[in-house]
Amino acid sequence: MSESPYRLAVIVGSVRDGRFGPVVADWFCRQASQRADLVVDLVDLAHVPAALGGVPGAVAPNEAPFAERIAAADAVVVVTPEYNHSYPGPLKAAIDSVGGQWHAKPVGFVSYGGISGGLRAVEPLRGVFAELHTVTIRETVSFAGAHGCFDAAGEPVDAGPVNRAATAMLDQLGWWAEALRTARAARPYGS
Repeated sequence: MSESPYRLAVIVGSVRDGRFGPVVADWFCRQASQRADLVVDLVDLAHVPAALGGVPGAVAPNEAPFAERIAAADAVVVVTPEYNHSYPGPLKAAIDSVGGQWHAKPVGFVSYGGISGGLRAVEPLRGVFAELHTVTIRETVSFAGAHGCFDAAGEPVDAGPVNRAATAMLDQLGWWAEALRTARAARPYGS
């Protein structure tokens, strides 16, 4: 393993008022931050320009542009709700606003929603990310009935299973992040 931690961009994929995504993303970032092999960059789409899927006028000051943050990442995790059996439109707009910065990077998913736990949002995202030359990670973290899965402090009510799922996903993501970072350094993707 490399001595240098890999950079993980965690994207909050919902921008709706009253969204639950920040609760899920904050929990996941706390899990990821416990690891010595990575550093986390939380990318909340509510704080990117509206043209990239963010909320109009909600751009946070001093934030690097979305494409720069994806370019700097060695791996990405998308935290997405399920809206109408798929993922949010602003998430698609943000994904499509970036091109080659996605290439040869691993992407994992944390989903939440009703009975399906947001997994119906993840499956079409796998096809989108395949087209962008990424490697999607098999392991996922999913919250069915998400609002009931967290307590008032933003911690999972039944932490054991979801913490284990996050660890399994982060283990796979780390392997791919290291392998692909090494490969990109040795030979630029597509050459």
